[in-house]
Amino acid sequence: MNSETRVKSPSIYSIPADEHFLDVLTQGIMDRYFDEKDPFGLAQILVLLPTRRSCRALQDAFLRHTDGRSILLPRMVPIGDIDEDQLQIDTLATDIFSEENNVLPAVNDMQRRLMLSQLIQQQAQKTTDNILEDKNFPTDRAIRLAFELSSLLDQVQNERLGFENLAKLVPDDYASHWQITLQFLNILTEEWPKRLVKEKAIDPAHRRNMLIQARAKKWQNHPPKSPIIAAGSTGSIPATADLLSIVAKLPKGSVVLPGLDREISPDMWSLLEASHPQFGFRQLLLHLDFEPTKVKDWIETSSSESYQKERVKLVSAALRPAITTSNWSKIKNIKSSALTGLTRIDCVDADEEAGVIALIMRNILTEGNTNSNAALVTPDRELARRVASALTRWDLKVDDSGGVPLANTPEGTYFRLIIKLIFQEAAPLPFLSALKHPLAAGGLAPAIFRKHIRDLEIALLRGPRRKPSLVALANYSKQWANTNPELSDAADALQNLVQYAEPFIKVLSKPNQNVSKIIYEHIQFAENIAKTDVLSGPERLWSSNSGESLANFIIDFIESSEILGNINPAHYPLLIDALMHGYTVRPKYGGHPRLAILSPLEARLQHYNTIILGGLNEGTWPSPPSADPWMSRPMRANFGLPQPERKIGLSAHDFSQAMGAETVYLTRAERVNGSPSVAARWLTRVEFAAKSIGLNTQELEKKGKKWLEWQRGLNLALPKEKSLSLDSEKRPPRPKPPVEARPRRLSVTDIEQWMRDPYSIYARHILKLTPLKPIDEEPNRADFGSLIHATLEKFLSRHPSGSLPPNSYEELISTGKEVFSPIIEMPAVWAFWWPRFERIAGWIVKTELLNRKNIKRIFTEIKGSHIIRNLPHANFEIVAKADRIEQLNDGTLKIIDYKTGSIPNDKEITAGFSPQLPLEAVIAINGGFHDLPSAKVSKLEFWKITGGQAEGEIHSIGSNEASYFETEKIGEKAQNGLIELITAFDNPETPYESRPRVDFAPAYSDYEHLARIKEWSIISLDSKDQQ
Repeated sequence: MNSETRVKSPSIYSIPADEHFLDVLTQGIMDRYFDEKDPFGLAQILVLLPTRRSCRALQDAFLRHTDGRSILLPRMVPIGDIDEDQLQIDTLATDIFSEENNVLPAVNDMQRRLMLSQLIQQQAQKTTDNILEDKNFPTDRAIRLAFELSSLLDQVQNERLGFENLAKLVPDDYASHWQITLQFLNILTEEWPKRLVKEKAIDPAHRRNMLIQARAKKWQNHPPKSPIIAAGSTGSIPATADLLSIVAKLPKGSVVLPGLDREISPDMWSLLEASHPQFGFRQLLLHLDFEPTKVKDWIETSSSESYQKERVKLVSAALRPAITTSNWSKIKNIKSSALTGLTRIDCVDADEEAGVIALIMRNILTEGNTNSNAALVTPDRELARRVASALTRWDLKVDDSGGVPLANTPEGTYFRLIIKLIFQEAAPLPFLSALKHPLAAGGLAPAIFRKHIRDLEIALLRGPRRKPSLVALANYSKQWANTNPELSDAADALQNLVQYAEPFIKVLSKPNQNVSKIIYEHIQFAENIAKTDVLSGPERLWSSNSGESLANFIIDFIESSEILGNINPAHYPLLIDALMHGYTVRPKYGGHPRLAILSPLEARLQHYNTIILGGLNEGTWPSPPSADPWMSRPMRANFGLPQPERKIGLSAHDFSQAMGAETVYLTRAERVNGSPSVAARWLTRVEFAAKSIGLNTQELEKKGKKWLEWQRGLNLALPKEKSLSLDSEKRPPRPKPPVEARPRRLSVTDIEQWMRDPYSIYARHILKLTPLKPIDEEPNRADFGSLIHATLEKFLSRHPSGSLPPNSYEELISTGKEVFSPIIEMPAVWAFWWPRFERIAGWIVKTELLNRKNIKRIFTEIKGSHIIRNLPHANFEIVAKADRIEQLNDGTLKIIDYKTGSIPNDKEITAGFSPQLPLEAVIAINGGFHDLPSAKVSKLEFWKITGGQAEGEIHSIGSNEASYFETEKIGEKAQNGLIELITAFDNPETPYESRPRVDFAPAYSDYEHLARIKEWSIISLDSKDQQ
C-alpha cells in the first residue's frame, strides 16, 4: 500500500487539550503517511505551524516517536500566526512563502521607528491647536510614540483594514485631543506610504499577508500533489484564516486545531463572547463554513489518562458563558477524578510563590522518572525571573524563555549606565552603578578595579556630594592620595577613566552633533572601560548572547542613524532608552533538558508532564488591556479592530490548554507589591464550578499547604528542637567582652555616649564597627554643625586676640562661602542653610565685639587629654577637642561648646549624662590642652547658634556668676562619676547594655539596628502592660 492510497479525504481535525498536541500530531502523520518501503514519503509532506519554536518542538516529537531512529522528516514551516504584541512579526525570509519573488522586502524595524518619529515631529510642528503645548517633540518622546504607532500599523494590517475611513473616525463632538490624534494618524495615510515607496520596502505585517495570500492563491489554482497539514493555528489573523480555508479544501490538505471543545453544545456556540477560550475557533469555523460537530479527532485512540479528560470537562464547564453558569449544579457527567493531579497553592507573596514553584520543579528531578519534565507557564516576567533565581539554590540554571528586555541584560544595563556616568557628571550613584558593574574593569583585573572603586567610594562619594564632574572627582582623589598613600592606585585608575572619557565628553560638548559620532565615541568609551588586563573590551562586551543582541541593535542604529542626522546631545541617553524599548533577548541555546520557564505564547503546543500555572491573579493573568495612545475603545470598534477582550479569549485558551496536562499546579500570591491581590477569574470559576458540581475542592488546598510547609521549612535557620525560644531571641543584647578588650581611651563625647548607651561603645570601640555615611547624602544637621565649626575656626584663627577689624562681618561671610563651597550650590543649602549662617555670622560678630575686651587669647578646635590613674585595672585616658577656649584677662579660662541643635539641660548635666564640658574643664585644670598652661576654669558655656528667630543664645553651666570654685566642683563630680563608670566596666561581668536608662537614652544611635531595639523594646512594653 503506497502513501497516496492511504490519504484520507481533506477535512478539519482537532487534538483535545488532554493530549500532547505535537506527539499526537506526529503519531497521526506516521499512521497516515509513513511507509518503510518509501523513505522519502514523509519528506514530501509540508507541515505548517504557528511559530519556529513549534517547528523545533515537532522535530523533537518525531525523535521521541521513532526512539531517535533517523528518518527523513516532513518539511516544517512557520506561518507567523502569533500575537503581534508578544513577539516580533516573523518575516518568513527563509520559508516557502518567500519564494514569491515579486514581493518587496520588509522595512527594518529600527528604520521604521526612526522614520515614523521624524514624521511625528514634523506633524507636531504643523499642528495649530493650542492643546499641544510643546510642538518641539524631543526625539526620544517621538520614538516612543513611533513604537506605539508601529504597533497600531501592524494591528491594522493584520486585520487587513485600510486607513481610508480615518477622517470619519472622530466626529466633531469628540474631545479636541482626539481631533489632534486624528491629525497624527494622517501620517499613516499620507506621509508613510510615500516614505515606503522611497525606501522600496513595505511593512512586515503587510508583507507577510501578501506572501501568505500569494501562496494560498497558488495552491488554490494549482493544488499540490503532496500532503499539506496546517496544525496548531487558531486562525487569529485573517490572512492565516484564509490560508487555513484553502488548505482545508485542498485534495490532500488537512487542518488540525488545538483543543476544540467538544463539550460545547451547538446552541451554546452562538453565545460565545470574545473573552471565551473557544471564541477564536467559533470565528475560524464560521470563516471556513464548517460546523463544530463535524470536526473529527486527528487519531482515534487516546494516550491521556481518564482524569485528564474529566479535568478538561471541568474547565470547559467553568469557562462557559456567564449566562449559563446557573446550570453548573445540573452537570452530571464530570467525575470526582477531575481534581486528580490538580493542586492549588495560595502563597503569601511573590517571593514565597517563586520559592514554592522552584521547589516543585526541583522535586520533579528527584521523584520523577527520567522522562518526566516540568514547565512554569506565566505571563509575569518578574515571577519568571524570581523562579529562575530561586532554582540556583540547587545549582539549576533555567532561563526564562520569555526573554529579557535588552535594556535589562548585563550588557544593555552596562551600556546605559556608562551614558549616565558622563551625562550626570560622575554623580555618586551613576558613577558607582557604572563602575561597580561586573563588566567594568578599566584595563585592570576586575577584582582590583572594584577594590579601587570601593576605596574611592568610601573616601570621596559618601556623605554630601562634592562638586560634580569626572575631572573634579579625579582631582579630589589626587589630593586625598597625597595624605592617604593607600589611595594612590585608585586615584591613578580614576585618572585613566578620565582619559578614556575625554573623546566622548568632547563630542557631547557641542550643542548639535551627528548621532553616528556620538554612538561611535559611546562604543569606544564602553569598550575601554570593559577591557581587563587580559581581555579586550570587545571580547568582554559583545561575545555573549545578550552582548551579540546589543551589537546587532547598535549596528541597526548606526545603519539607520542618517535618518536622524544631527541631534542635541542632551537627548542621547533618553534616545537610547527609547530605541531599546521593545527589544527582547531570548536564550540562544537549549536550556535545561527537563525544566522550562515559558510565557503562555511559548508554551503553546509544547510537551510537559507537569505544568505550573503561576501568577494567577487578576491584572497578571489575564493582563489588563494596555492603553492605546492613538485610538479609544469606541474608535477601535468603529475602525474594525478587535476589542481587548479578544486577547483575554486567547489567554483563556492558553489556560484551558495547559489545564489538560497530567499534573497541574495553580499558584498565586495573596499580596503583590505589598497590596492585596484578587485571584484570576479562571481560577475562581474552576473552583466555583467544582463546588457546584459537588467536587471536594478542599483537597486542592490541602495538597497546596504541604508545599507551603516544605518551602517555609527550607528557610528555617535551625530545626525546631534546636531553635531558640521567642523570648530569648528578642531580649536586649548584653555582651560581656574580656576586660583586656575594653577601651582605655575615650573622647569626652564618647564618654557621654557610654553613659547613655554602652552598647554603642562596644560596637564602635571593641567590634571596631564604624558606620558609613549614605552615598550622595543630603546634607543634614550634623553637616551644618561641622560647617559652622570649620568656618568659625578658620575665622577666629586669623583673629585670636585683640579687636576685630571693621569689616569682620564681611570677612566671616567670605570665610563661610569658602567653607560651604563644595555644597553651597545645592538648593536646600542655599535656600535654608545659608540664610541661617548669615544670621549666625551677625550674632557672632556682635558677641565678639562685646566680649573681646575681657579676652586675652582665643584657642579654637584645641586638642587635649588627661590620664586618670590609680584605677583597679589600668590607667584611663580621656581626650577632647574643645570648640573654643578663651584665656581671660584675669588668668582663668572659659570653655565654650558650639551647639547648632539642642543643648543638654541642667538635669542631664547634674546626673552626669552630659559630662562633655565638665570633663574638658578637668583636662584644662590639669594642663592637658596643647599650648595652653594649666589654669583655673571660671566659666563653662554652651553657645546655641541655630540662626533661627534667636540667632544665638548663651547658656552657662551653674549660676550665671559662677566662680572657678563652682566650676571645679562640677568638674570633680564629673570625674568621680567617670571613675565609678570605669570601675564598673572593669568588672568582666558588667555588660554593655543598650540604652539602660530610657529617659536618658540618646536621640539617635548608629547602632540601633545591631542592638535590635525595635524587637526587644516592643517585648518589654508588652510585658509591662501585662504586669
